[in-house]
Amino acid sequence: MTSNNQTLFSELSLTPAIRRAVEAMGFETATDIQAQSIPLLQSGCDVIGRSQTGTGKTVAFGIPALEAIDTTSELRHAVQVLILCPTRELAVQACEEIRKLAQFMPGVRAVDVYGGAPMDRQILRLKTANIVVGTPGRVMDHMRRKTLRLDALKMIVLDEADEMLSMGFREDIETILAETPEQRQTVL
Repeated sequence: MTSNNQTLFSELSLTPAIRRAVEAMGFETATDIQAQSIPLLQSGCDVIGRSQTGTGKTVAFGIPALEAIDTTSELRHAVQVLILCPTRELAVQACEEIRKLAQFMPGVRAVDVYGGAPMDRQILRLKTANIVVGTPGRVMDHMRRKTLRLDALKMIVLDEADEMLSMGFREDIETILAETPEQRQTVL
């Protein structure tokens, strides 16, 4: 720890590929939400985190999510992490951040899915995705079409869970959660 109680990313237990990506992104000091939640998530705990906008919540859950991805087994083309976001803008933004974090991780494929975008392109990209970032409605569309299967899911992240609930996504979230394995990590 640094003198004023700040945690450096170099002090966290990160894989070399993630450490390299964090450095490439110019991050040195972890925010409070990152310093507190990354070790908990890495240990497999379910976590509910609250933090102001702009404090790096995507990095806080993104690092452990990426580290959980298995790119060596038959699971490498199965969706292992699902990140639900209330809006397409947030889904695009979160997916972009995940891709930056995964830039030195061959075999990690993050795909964003949301309404208003061509379905055929999403279906094609889902075939090799192991991380999906999407809005509840479009995720459910893909589940209904059997173009998104969640049976190999290790972690589900409800990004801006409070926002999704206030927007009326509770039933959708419950429907999606019902299709995920019982032995999975849940992050809000």
